[in-house]
Amino acid sequence: MSVKKPFALRLDEKMMKAVEKWAADEFRSTNGQIEWIVYEALKKAGRLSKGKSEDT
Repeated sequence: MSVKKPFALRLDEKMMKAVEKWAADEFRSTNGQIEWIVYEALKKAGRLSKGKSEDT
């Protein structure tokens, strides 16, 4: 199991509401949705190490 590092993130209200709605639509927590968004962006940019699981 990987260790998760706490990180404060500031989003404007409009962006946060959009993320919250997207998370609810996909039955994820808001934090889980943000993790998924970042993971997908990193994967698309080829910035992840090869050992990273697809199940995040």
